[in-house]
Amino acid sequence: MTEKIQVEDVDVYVEGMGDETIVMVHGWPDTYRVWDKQVEVLKDRYRCVRFTLPGYDKSKPRRAYDLKEIVQLINTIVDTVGNGKPVTLMLHDWGCFFGYQFYMNYREKVTRIIGVDIGDAGSKEHVLSAKVKAFMFGYQMWLAAAWKIGGKLGDAMTRKMAKLLHAPGEPGSITSSMTYSYYWKWSHVLTGRSLDHLPLEITCPLLFMYGENKPGMFHSTPWVEKIASDKRNRVEPFQTRHWVMIEAPERFNNIMLDWLGKKD
Repeated sequence: MTEKIQVEDVDVYVEGMGDETIVMVHGWPDTYRVWDKQVEVLKDRYRCVRFTLPGYDKSKPRRAYDLKEIVQLINTIVDTVGNGKPVTLMLHDWGCFFGYQFYMNYREKVTRIIGVDIGDAGSKEHVLSAKVKAFMFGYQMWLAAAWKIGGKLGDAMTRKMAKLLHAPGEPGSITSSMTYSYYWKWSHVLTGRSLDHLPLEITCPLLFMYGENKPGMFHSTPWVEKIASDKRNRVEPFQTRHWVMIEAPERFNNIMLDWLGKKD
Protein backbone atom coordinates (compact mmCIF):
# COMPACT_ATOMS: atom_id res chain seq x y z
CA MET A 1 0.00 0.00 0.00
CA THR A 2 1.28 3.46 -0.93
CA GLU A 3 0.63 6.49 1.25
CA LYS A 4 0.91 9.93 -0.37
CA ILE A 5 1.60 12.93 1.81
CA GLN A 6 2.21 16.57 0.96
CA VAL A 7 5.42 18.26 2.09
CA GLU A 8 5.95 21.84 0.94
CA ASP A 9 3.90 21.31 -2.23
CA VAL A 10 5.85 18.14 -3.04
CA ASP A 11 4.10 14.76 -3.26
CA VAL A 12 5.93 12.25 -1.05
CA TYR A 13 5.23 8.53 -1.48
CA VAL A 14 5.69 6.13 1.44
CA GLU A 15 5.68 2.35 0.91
CA GLY A 16 6.50 -0.46 3.31
CA MET A 17 6.14 -0.90 7.06
CA GLY A 18 9.70 -1.61 8.21
CA ASP A 19 11.31 0.10 11.20
CA GLU A 20 14.10 1.57 9.07
CA THR A 21 13.30 4.41 6.67
CA ILE A 22 15.10 4.78 3.33
CA VAL A 23 14.75 8.18 1.67
CA MET A 24 15.41 8.04 -2.08
CA VAL A 25 16.46 11.08 -4.10
CA HIS A 26 16.73 10.89 -7.91
CA GLY A 27 18.51 13.12 -10.41
CA TRP A 28 18.14 14.50 -13.92
CA PRO A 29 15.93 13.88 -15.92
CA ASP A 30 14.06 11.42 -13.74
CA THR A 31 11.17 11.26 -11.29
CA TYR A 32 10.55 9.19 -8.18
CA ARG A 33 9.66 6.27 -10.49
CA VAL A 34 13.35 5.68 -11.26
CA TRP A 35 13.48 3.69 -7.99
CA ASP A 36 10.60 1.31 -8.84
CA LYS A 37 12.79 -1.81 -9.05
CA GLN A 38 14.40 -1.04 -5.71
CA VAL A 39 11.14 -0.37 -3.88
CA GLU A 40 9.81 -3.72 -5.13
CA VAL A 41 12.47 -5.62 -3.16
CA LEU A 42 12.80 -3.24 -0.21
CA LYS A 43 9.22 -2.58 0.86
CA ASP A 44 8.79 -5.90 2.68
CA ARG A 45 11.60 -5.01 5.09
CA TYR A 46 12.04 -1.24 4.91
CA ARG A 47 9.96 1.90 4.80
CA CYS A 48 10.66 3.46 1.40
CA VAL A 49 10.17 7.20 0.96
CA ARG A 50 10.55 8.88 -2.42
CA PHE A 51 9.49 12.03 -4.19
CA THR A 52 10.01 13.90 -7.43
CA LEU A 53 12.45 16.78 -7.05
CA PRO A 54 10.78 20.21 -7.03
CA GLY A 55 10.59 21.63 -10.54
CA TYR A 56 10.76 18.17 -12.12
CA ASP A 57 7.01 17.58 -11.99
CA LYS A 58 5.57 19.01 -15.22
CA SER A 59 2.21 19.49 -13.51
CA LYS A 60 3.74 22.01 -11.11
CA PRO A 61 4.83 25.62 -11.84
CA ARG A 62 8.21 26.05 -13.55
CA ARG A 63 10.81 27.72 -11.36
CA ALA A 64 14.40 27.32 -10.25
CA TYR A 65 15.48 26.03 -6.84
CA ASP A 66 18.87 26.57 -5.26
CA LEU A 67 20.93 24.22 -3.10
CA LYS A 68 19.72 25.64 0.20
CA GLU A 69 16.05 25.21 -0.76
CA ILE A 70 16.45 21.58 -1.76
CA VAL A 71 18.55 20.68 1.28
CA GLN A 72 15.87 22.21 3.48
CA LEU A 73 13.17 20.31 1.58
CA ILE A 74 14.98 17.01 2.21
CA ASN A 75 15.34 18.00 5.85
CA THR A 76 11.62 18.67 6.16
CA ILE A 77 10.78 15.36 4.47
CA VAL A 78 13.14 13.46 6.79
CA ASP A 79 11.61 15.16 9.83
CA THR A 80 8.11 14.35 8.55
CA VAL A 81 8.62 10.68 7.72
CA GLY A 82 11.51 9.63 9.94
CA ASN A 83 9.51 9.03 13.14
CA GLY A 84 12.22 10.84 15.07
CA LYS A 85 14.91 8.40 13.90
CA PRO A 86 17.82 8.89 11.49
CA VAL A 87 17.32 7.52 7.98
CA THR A 88 19.24 5.79 5.20
CA LEU A 89 19.71 7.82 2.02
CA MET A 90 19.65 6.31 -1.47
CA LEU A 91 20.92 8.83 -4.01
CA HIS A 92 21.63 9.16 -7.74
CA ASP A 93 22.97 11.93 -10.01
CA TRP A 94 21.87 15.38 -8.75
CA GLY A 95 20.19 13.49 -5.93
CA CYS A 96 23.71 12.58 -4.77
CA PHE A 97 24.81 16.20 -4.75
CA PHE A 98 21.72 17.33 -2.86
CA GLY A 99 21.67 14.30 -0.56
CA TYR A 100 25.37 14.53 0.29
CA GLN A 101 24.92 18.19 1.16
CA PHE A 102 21.94 17.33 3.34
CA TYR A 103 24.15 14.81 5.13
CA MET A 104 26.96 17.34 5.54
CA ASN A 105 24.53 19.73 7.23
CA TYR A 106 22.55 17.18 9.23
CA ARG A 107 24.86 14.25 9.95
CA GLU A 108 22.88 13.18 12.98
CA LYS A 109 19.83 12.49 10.79
CA VAL A 110 21.58 9.93 8.54
CA THR A 111 22.69 6.43 9.51
CA ARG A 112 24.14 5.36 6.16
CA ILE A 113 24.15 6.23 2.48
CA ILE A 114 23.82 4.40 -0.82
CA GLY A 115 25.36 6.63 -3.49
CA VAL A 116 24.95 5.80 -7.16
CA ASP A 117 27.47 7.00 -9.78
CA ILE A 118 28.34 10.38 -8.22
CA GLY A 119 31.17 10.76 -5.74
CA ASP A 120 33.50 13.69 -5.11
CA ALA A 121 32.88 15.24 -8.55
CA GLY A 122 34.45 18.70 -8.76
CA SER A 123 36.96 18.14 -5.96
CA LYS A 124 40.68 18.89 -6.37
CA GLU A 125 41.37 15.17 -6.61
CA HIS A 126 38.80 14.69 -9.39
CA VAL A 127 41.13 15.08 -12.37
CA LEU A 128 39.67 14.72 -15.88
CA SER A 129 41.22 14.64 -19.32
CA ALA A 130 40.65 17.59 -21.64
CA LYS A 131 38.35 15.42 -23.77
CA VAL A 132 36.17 14.42 -20.82
CA LYS A 133 36.09 18.00 -19.52
CA ALA A 134 34.90 19.19 -22.93
CA PHE A 135 32.19 16.52 -23.03
CA MET A 136 30.88 17.32 -19.57
CA PHE A 137 31.02 21.06 -20.12
CA GLY A 138 29.22 20.67 -23.46
CA TYR A 139 26.23 18.66 -22.30
CA GLN A 140 25.84 20.63 -19.08
CA MET A 141 25.95 23.99 -20.84
CA TRP A 142 23.42 22.69 -23.36
CA LEU A 143 21.06 21.86 -20.51
CA ALA A 144 21.75 25.18 -18.79
CA ALA A 145 20.81 26.91 -22.05
CA ALA A 146 17.65 24.78 -22.28
CA TRP A 147 16.56 26.14 -18.91
CA LYS A 148 17.22 29.72 -19.97
CA ILE A 149 15.38 29.32 -23.29
CA GLY A 150 12.45 27.34 -21.88
CA GLY A 151 9.24 26.75 -23.80
CA LYS A 152 8.92 24.19 -26.58
CA LEU A 153 12.48 24.78 -27.80
CA GLY A 154 13.96 24.32 -24.33
CA ASP A 155 11.92 21.15 -23.87
CA ALA A 156 13.08 19.80 -27.24
CA MET A 157 16.71 20.55 -26.35
CA THR A 158 16.33 18.74 -23.04
CA ARG A 159 14.75 15.66 -24.63
CA LYS A 160 17.43 15.54 -27.31
CA MET A 161 20.21 15.52 -24.73
CA ALA A 162 18.36 12.96 -22.60
CA LYS A 163 18.20 10.68 -25.63
CA LEU A 164 21.89 11.17 -26.45
CA LEU A 165 22.81 10.29 -22.87
CA HIS A 166 20.54 7.20 -22.86
CA ALA A 167 18.33 8.51 -20.05
CA PRO A 168 15.65 5.89 -19.27
CA GLY A 169 12.75 8.26 -18.49
CA GLU A 170 9.66 8.61 -20.66
CA PRO A 171 10.32 11.45 -23.19
CA GLY A 172 6.92 12.97 -22.46
CA SER A 173 7.89 13.51 -18.83
CA ILE A 174 11.15 15.29 -19.67
CA THR A 175 11.09 19.08 -19.91
CA SER A 176 13.48 22.00 -19.53
CA SER A 177 12.01 22.65 -16.08
CA MET A 178 14.31 19.83 -14.93
CA THR A 179 17.49 21.62 -15.97
CA TYR A 180 17.61 24.50 -13.49
CA SER A 181 20.43 22.79 -11.54
CA TYR A 182 22.75 23.10 -14.54
CA TYR A 183 21.85 26.76 -15.00
CA TRP A 184 22.35 27.39 -11.29
CA LYS A 185 25.74 25.66 -11.31
CA TRP A 186 27.22 27.29 -14.39
CA SER A 187 25.80 30.77 -13.77
CA HIS A 188 27.72 30.67 -10.50
CA VAL A 189 30.90 29.08 -11.84
CA LEU A 190 31.23 31.36 -14.87
CA THR A 191 30.67 34.50 -12.80
CA GLY A 192 32.99 33.42 -10.00
CA ARG A 193 30.28 32.98 -7.39
CA SER A 194 30.48 30.23 -4.80
CA LEU A 195 28.10 27.29 -4.94
CA ASP A 196 27.99 27.45 -1.13
CA HIS A 197 28.40 23.71 -0.79
CA LEU A 198 30.43 21.94 1.88
CA PRO A 199 33.42 19.77 0.89
CA LEU A 200 32.35 16.14 0.78
CA GLU A 201 33.43 14.14 3.81
CA ILE A 202 31.31 11.05 4.46
CA THR A 203 31.99 9.33 7.76
CA CYS A 204 28.85 7.18 8.01
CA PRO A 205 28.74 3.76 6.27
CA LEU A 206 28.57 4.16 2.49
CA LEU A 207 27.71 1.79 -0.35
CA PHE A 208 28.96 3.32 -3.59
CA MET A 209 27.96 1.78 -6.93
CA TYR A 210 28.94 3.26 -10.28
CA GLY A 211 28.93 2.52 -14.00
CA GLU A 212 32.19 2.21 -15.91
CA ASN A 213 30.81 2.43 -19.47
CA LYS A 214 30.65 6.21 -19.82
CA PRO A 215 32.99 8.94 -21.08
CA GLY A 216 34.24 9.93 -17.63
CA MET A 217 33.86 9.16 -13.95
CA PHE A 218 32.06 11.42 -11.48
CA HIS A 219 34.48 10.49 -8.71
CA SER A 220 38.22 10.50 -8.16
CA THR A 221 40.40 7.43 -7.64
CA PRO A 222 41.72 8.64 -4.24
CA TRP A 223 38.17 9.20 -3.01
CA VAL A 224 36.89 5.76 -4.00
CA GLU A 225 40.03 4.13 -2.54
CA LYS A 226 39.46 5.93 0.74
CA ILE A 227 35.82 4.81 0.80
CA ALA A 228 36.80 1.21 0.08
CA SER A 229 39.42 1.20 2.86
CA ASP A 230 36.69 1.47 5.53
CA LYS A 231 35.37 -2.00 6.34
CA ARG A 232 31.87 -0.60 6.91
CA ASN A 233 31.74 0.57 3.30
CA ARG A 234 31.51 -1.16 -0.05
CA VAL A 235 32.43 -0.04 -3.56
CA GLU A 236 31.05 -1.86 -6.60
CA PRO A 237 31.72 -0.99 -10.26
CA PHE A 238 29.22 -2.09 -12.91
CA GLN A 239 29.51 -2.60 -16.65
CA THR A 240 26.75 -0.04 -17.21
CA ARG A 241 26.36 3.61 -18.04
CA HIS A 242 25.07 6.22 -15.58
CA TRP A 243 21.72 4.67 -14.58
CA VAL A 244 23.13 1.63 -12.80
CA MET A 245 19.94 0.69 -10.94
CA ILE A 246 17.98 0.66 -14.22
CA GLU A 247 20.56 -1.08 -16.41
CA ALA A 248 21.54 -3.83 -13.95
CA PRO A 249 18.68 -4.00 -11.42
CA GLU A 250 19.18 -7.59 -10.29
CA ARG A 251 22.85 -7.23 -9.35
CA PHE A 252 22.22 -3.76 -7.95
CA ASN A 253 19.42 -5.02 -5.73
CA ASN A 254 21.38 -8.06 -4.53
CA ILE A 255 24.33 -5.91 -3.47
CA MET A 256 22.02 -3.32 -1.91
CA LEU A 257 20.10 -5.91 0.14
CA ASP A 258 23.28 -7.67 1.23
CA TRP A 259 24.88 -4.41 2.42
CA LEU A 260 21.74 -3.12 4.12
CA GLY A 261 21.41 -6.43 5.97
CA LYS A 262 24.80 -6.03 7.62
CA LYS A 263 24.74 -4.03 10.83
CA ASP A 264 27.74 -2.29 12.40
